[in-house]
Amino acid sequence: MRTALITGGAGGIGSAICRKFAEAGYSVIITYNSDREKAEKLLASLPEGNHAIFQAPNTNPEKLQALTEFIKKKYGKLDVLVNNAGITTPVKHEDLEGLTDEWIDKIMQTNVRGTFAIIRAMQPLLARSSGVDALIVNISSVAAISGIGSNVAYCASKAAVDSITRSLARALAPKIRVVSISPGWVLGDYTQNIDPEYLQTQIDKTPLARLASAEDVANTVLALATHLTFTTGSIIPVDGGRLLL
Repeated sequence: MRTALITGGAGGIGSAICRKFAEAGYSVIITYNSDREKAEKLLASLPEGNHAIFQAPNTNPEKLQALTEFIKKKYGKLDVLVNNAGITTPVKHEDLEGLTDEWIDKIMQTNVRGTFAIIRAMQPLLARSSGVDALIVNISSVAAISGIGSNVAYCASKAAVDSITRSLARALAPKIRVVSISPGWVLGDYTQNIDPEYLQTQIDKTPLARLASAEDVANTVLALATHLTFTTGSIIPVDGGRLLL
């Protein structure tokens, strides 16, 4: 049985990824930060299998160590790690005072340090994967390239994630592949609070004339595990051609 760990798995994109891997026959491990009820609800909705939830913020070394031991004891190995956990807050880029040191630190700790920390913790389990090479997928953003996003620190954090992807793809090859998925706007809970007229302007700026769904992102992640098996170190856009304009 192949295993997949999805961090922040109970969110919109994360839950779609969890479902795709469960439907493909993987045992899915879902990590969450504080909302256990939401994680349990997702777990109950997955197709029957040897799935699990575990509270493990990626900024907590003790929790990550406990998660490692849990996976080692229950599954023996890990085949896919999806770094989906991340945070941000809307701050206009010109509002330099509005982007506080506290928020900069929180974003960098979760999105950058946390991403690296869980890769470091899971590397021994990924190295145990057999049959085909193991896979790490980091959920990034087109903000890493465009510099347009919820705030300046968020854009910088995703650029750092892409740099981590390239560096570790080289360092962990050939046993472990590392790839970034780079969505543009993704319809979900976050966009429900955005002015519809503003969202329409984003659609108008997208060559494929719509915004991504969580399913679009999940399909791409699963494809990397099942079909795009000669891909590593790449930053794969899921943005409808947004950067073409």
